[in-house]
Amino acid sequence: MSRIAKYPVQLPKGVEVNVGATEVSVKGPKGQLSMPMVSGLSLAVDNGTATVSWEPGQSHHAGTLRALLHNMVVGVSQGFERKLEIIGVGYRAQAKGRTLSLSLGFSHPVEYPVPEEISIETPSQTEIVIRGVDKQKVGQVAADIRGYRPPEPYKGKGVRYAGENVRRKEAKKK
Repeated sequence: MSRIAKYPVQLPKGVEVNVGATEVSVKGPKGQLSMPMVSGLSLAVDNGTATVSWEPGQSHHAGTLRALLHNMVVGVSQGFERKLEIIGVGYRAQAKGRTLSLSLGFSHPVEYPVPEEISIETPSQTEIVIRGVDKQKVGQVAADIRGYRPPEPYKGKGVRYAGENVRRKEAKKK
Protein backbone atom coordinates (compact mmCIF):
# COMPACT_ATOMS: atom_id res chain seq x y z
CA MET A 1 0.00 0.00 0.00
CA SER A 2 1.24 3.45 -0.87
CA ARG A 3 2.43 5.64 1.96
CA ILE A 4 2.95 8.86 0.02
CA ALA A 5 -0.63 8.73 -1.30
CA LYS A 6 -2.03 8.96 2.23
CA TYR A 7 -0.81 12.55 2.63
CA PRO A 8 -3.05 15.31 1.28
CA VAL A 9 -1.75 17.91 -1.16
CA GLN A 10 -2.02 21.44 0.27
CA LEU A 11 -3.41 23.97 -2.22
CA PRO A 12 -1.98 27.50 -1.80
CA LYS A 13 -4.05 30.64 -2.34
CA GLY A 14 -4.90 31.26 -5.99
CA VAL A 15 -4.55 27.60 -7.05
CA GLU A 16 -7.64 25.69 -8.09
CA VAL A 17 -7.93 22.02 -9.03
CA ASN A 18 -10.66 20.80 -11.40
CA VAL A 19 -11.31 17.05 -11.45
CA GLY A 20 -13.04 15.66 -14.51
CA ALA A 21 -13.93 12.10 -15.45
CA THR A 22 -10.78 11.62 -17.54
CA GLU A 23 -8.58 14.61 -16.68
CA VAL A 24 -7.26 16.65 -13.75
CA SER A 25 -6.38 20.29 -14.39
CA VAL A 26 -4.61 22.70 -12.07
CA LYS A 27 -4.75 26.46 -12.60
CA GLY A 28 -2.64 29.03 -10.78
CA PRO A 29 -0.94 32.41 -11.11
CA LYS A 30 1.95 31.06 -13.26
CA GLY A 31 -0.11 28.98 -15.67
CA GLN A 32 -2.25 25.90 -16.16
CA LEU A 33 -1.38 22.19 -16.31
CA SER A 34 -3.43 19.06 -16.88
CA MET A 35 -2.91 15.30 -16.84
CA PRO A 36 -5.07 12.26 -17.57
CA MET A 37 -6.85 10.59 -14.65
CA VAL A 38 -6.04 6.96 -13.89
CA SER A 39 -8.97 4.56 -13.70
CA GLY A 40 -9.57 3.07 -10.26
CA LEU A 41 -8.43 6.24 -8.48
CA SER A 42 -10.40 9.26 -7.37
CA LEU A 43 -9.39 12.73 -6.28
CA ALA A 44 -11.32 14.80 -3.74
CA VAL A 45 -10.76 18.55 -3.32
CA ASP A 46 -12.05 20.30 -0.19
CA ASN A 47 -10.90 23.06 2.21
CA GLY A 48 -7.65 23.80 0.41
CA THR A 49 -6.46 20.19 0.23
CA ALA A 50 -6.63 17.45 -2.37
CA THR A 51 -6.66 13.79 -1.31
CA VAL A 52 -6.29 10.64 -3.38
CA SER A 53 -8.47 7.60 -2.76
CA TRP A 54 -8.44 4.27 -4.54
CA GLU A 55 -10.37 1.06 -5.04
CA PRO A 56 -8.96 -2.13 -3.50
CA GLY A 57 -6.05 -3.43 -5.57
CA GLN A 58 -5.41 -0.10 -7.31
CA SER A 59 -3.08 1.49 -4.75
CA HIS A 60 0.07 1.03 -6.87
CA HIS A 61 -0.88 4.09 -8.96
CA ALA A 62 -2.04 6.26 -6.05
CA GLY A 63 1.40 7.47 -4.96
CA THR A 64 2.32 8.44 -8.51
CA LEU A 65 -0.93 10.39 -8.96
CA ARG A 66 -0.37 12.23 -5.68
CA ALA A 67 3.26 13.08 -6.57
CA LEU A 68 2.28 14.32 -10.05
CA LEU A 69 -0.54 16.42 -8.57
CA HIS A 70 1.85 17.93 -6.01
CA ASN A 71 4.35 18.81 -8.77
CA MET A 72 1.56 20.46 -10.77
CA VAL A 73 0.45 22.53 -7.76
CA VAL A 74 4.02 23.66 -7.01
CA GLY A 75 4.59 24.41 -10.70
CA VAL A 76 1.57 26.69 -11.17
CA SER A 77 2.16 28.48 -7.86
CA GLN A 78 5.98 28.81 -7.65
CA GLY A 79 7.41 27.33 -10.83
CA PHE A 80 10.50 25.16 -11.29
CA GLU A 81 14.07 26.19 -12.04
CA ARG A 82 17.17 24.30 -13.14
CA LYS A 83 20.64 25.82 -13.42
CA LEU A 84 23.44 24.64 -15.69
CA GLU A 85 27.12 25.58 -15.62
CA ILE A 86 29.47 25.53 -18.61
CA ILE A 87 33.10 24.74 -17.87
CA GLY A 88 35.83 24.88 -20.50
CA VAL A 89 38.01 27.39 -22.33
CA GLY A 90 35.95 29.06 -25.04
CA TYR A 91 32.70 27.34 -24.02
CA ARG A 92 29.81 29.80 -23.69
CA ALA A 93 26.05 30.23 -24.06
CA GLN A 94 23.86 33.09 -25.21
CA ALA A 95 20.06 33.33 -25.24
CA LYS A 96 18.75 34.88 -28.47
CA GLY A 97 14.96 35.16 -28.30
CA ARG A 98 13.50 31.64 -28.51
CA THR A 99 16.90 30.10 -29.34
CA LEU A 100 19.85 29.21 -27.14
CA SER A 101 23.19 29.46 -28.92
CA LEU A 102 25.90 27.24 -27.43
CA SER A 103 29.58 27.38 -28.30
CA LEU A 104 30.92 24.06 -27.00
CA GLY A 105 34.14 23.43 -28.87
CA PHE A 106 32.55 22.07 -32.04
CA SER A 107 33.30 23.51 -35.48
CA HIS A 108 29.85 25.14 -35.43
CA PRO A 109 27.64 26.74 -32.77
CA VAL A 110 24.81 24.56 -31.45
CA GLU A 111 21.40 26.25 -31.80
CA TYR A 112 18.81 24.86 -29.35
CA PRO A 113 15.17 25.90 -30.03
CA VAL A 114 13.48 26.69 -26.70
CA PRO A 115 10.01 25.10 -26.20
CA GLU A 116 7.04 27.46 -25.73
CA GLU A 117 6.39 26.72 -22.03
CA ILE A 118 10.03 27.17 -21.04
CA SER A 119 12.08 30.33 -20.49
CA ILE A 120 15.86 30.33 -20.66
CA GLU A 121 18.16 33.06 -19.35
CA THR A 122 21.94 33.40 -19.46
CA PRO A 123 23.03 35.63 -16.55
CA SER A 124 26.65 35.13 -17.64
CA GLN A 125 28.31 33.36 -20.55
CA THR A 126 28.87 30.25 -18.48
CA GLU A 127 25.49 29.99 -16.71
CA ILE A 128 22.11 28.88 -18.02
CA VAL A 129 18.88 29.19 -16.01
CA ILE A 130 15.86 27.19 -17.20
CA ARG A 131 12.42 28.05 -15.79
CA GLY A 132 8.93 26.69 -16.34
CA VAL A 133 5.78 25.36 -14.68
CA ASP A 134 6.12 21.71 -15.75
CA LYS A 135 8.81 19.91 -13.74
CA GLN A 136 9.24 17.18 -16.35
CA LYS A 137 9.74 19.62 -19.23
CA VAL A 138 12.22 21.76 -17.28
CA GLY A 139 14.25 18.67 -16.45
CA GLN A 140 14.07 17.36 -20.02
CA VAL A 141 15.27 20.67 -21.50
CA ALA A 142 18.16 20.73 -19.00
CA ALA A 143 19.07 17.14 -19.91
CA ASP A 144 18.91 17.92 -23.64
CA ILE A 145 21.26 20.90 -23.27
CA ARG A 146 23.63 18.92 -21.03
CA GLY A 147 23.58 16.10 -23.60
CA TYR A 148 25.33 18.24 -26.22
CA ARG A 149 28.58 18.16 -24.21
CA PRO A 150 28.34 16.19 -20.92
CA PRO A 151 31.21 16.73 -18.48
CA GLU A 152 34.19 14.56 -19.34
CA PRO A 153 35.98 12.72 -16.51
CA TYR A 154 39.58 13.88 -17.11
CA LYS A 155 39.38 17.69 -17.04
CA GLY A 156 35.70 18.13 -16.15
CA LYS A 157 34.99 20.24 -19.24
CA GLY A 158 31.41 20.39 -20.51
CA VAL A 159 27.89 21.32 -19.45
CA ARG A 160 26.87 20.23 -15.96
CA TYR A 161 24.05 20.83 -13.52
CA ALA A 162 24.82 23.47 -10.89
CA GLY A 163 26.38 21.72 -7.93
CA GLU A 164 26.88 18.44 -9.83
CA ASN A 165 29.87 16.45 -8.63
CA VAL A 166 31.80 15.05 -11.60
CA ARG A 167 34.01 12.06 -10.76
CA ARG A 168 37.49 12.75 -12.07
CA LYS A 169 39.83 10.11 -13.44
CA GLU A 170 43.58 10.17 -13.22
CA ALA A 171 45.40 10.82 -16.48
CA LYS A 172 47.42 8.10 -18.16
CA LYS A 173 50.93 7.72 -16.72
CA LYS A 174 54.02 7.58 -18.93
